[in-house]
Amino acid sequence: MAPLSPLQARPNSDEDLARVEAALRAAAVTNDDFLTEVTSHLIPAGGKRLRPAFVIASALALDPDGAAPGAVTNDMVCGGVAVELVHLGSLYHDDVMDDAQTRRGIEAVNHRWGNLKAILAGDFLLAKASELAASLGTEVAALLAATIGRLCEGQVRELQLIYDINRTEEQYLLAIRGKTAELYATACRIGGLVAGADRDVLERLSTFGRAYGMAFQIVDDVLDLVASDEELGKPSGNDLREGVYTLPVIRMLAGGHPVADLLGHPMDDSQRDQARAVVVAGSEIATSVTTARDYAADALEALSGFEATPGIVGMRGAASNLPGALGSLATGPAVSGAGRL
Repeated sequence: MAPLSPLQARPNSDEDLARVEAALRAAAVTNDDFLTEVTSHLIPAGGKRLRPAFVIASALALDPDGAAPGAVTNDMVCGGVAVELVHLGSLYHDDVMDDAQTRRGIEAVNHRWGNLKAILAGDFLLAKASELAASLGTEVAALLAATIGRLCEGQVRELQLIYDINRTEEQYLLAIRGKTAELYATACRIGGLVAGADRDVLERLSTFGRAYGMAFQIVDDVLDLVASDEELGKPSGNDLREGVYTLPVIRMLAGGHPVADLLGHPMDDSQRDQARAVVVAGSEIATSVTTARDYAADALEALSGFEATPGIVGMRGAASNLPGALGSLATGPAVSGAGRL
């Protein structure tokens, strides 16, 4: 089961996302045909476009007529594209750091064209995001720039602890807040800013997005362990192989589990599969899902008291559904129905 879009309460949400898609493709066009090919490479591969959907849903949070066909403005779409471009640019850079071969079921940019071109294309996407944000006002521009900085901080926190079997839960949570949750918080805040929401509403939307983002990353990290290669669109267990020890692994290590003997160094496919099987068989998968549910509950609490507009209904549904994206969590190396986030 994939996570639900926060636009689920809009009967014409497919049209909304089609507008985002068209604007996203247009934003990736450059004055150089080759660079355009590289910057556009991942866009046709899809993705749920959750971040732009949260921009739009948040912008409609206070609009009781938010289900109307004309409720989504060009500024809402522009804000959504800016946030998605930051996400795409970060994926280009992440794949360089991970020496990834695939992304979203297709060849990764760095694998096809090399690291230098992937880095430059990622830089272009981030620059284009900043340009679009500036068109929405100085506050949006400053917010997105600060968020890009937080993404870098979160990624550095993670890189400093590669292959570290002593990585703590606190260190993990700080890293995912920076590299994932802050962009969701920004998506929701940009939606509120575009709609002219007051400060209290902006803070509550940001709190929602941050808590949702924490839950999202924990779920995504669990999926890396329990889903199949085909469901993920990339090799499963890749975090283990790259030495990025996520919440289930950290909890298992903290409990003194002998899985520590398998970790702490680079590993081949066989060693990765052995370590993955040990983690999947442990109780820490279930406790990590519980933590994701707790963050999802925090997200829902941030929206308490809001009128049940189409935007709010969609956001509540997205948060409530998120842990369900893991399917049944039956024991074994893959979970039926798990999918890419």
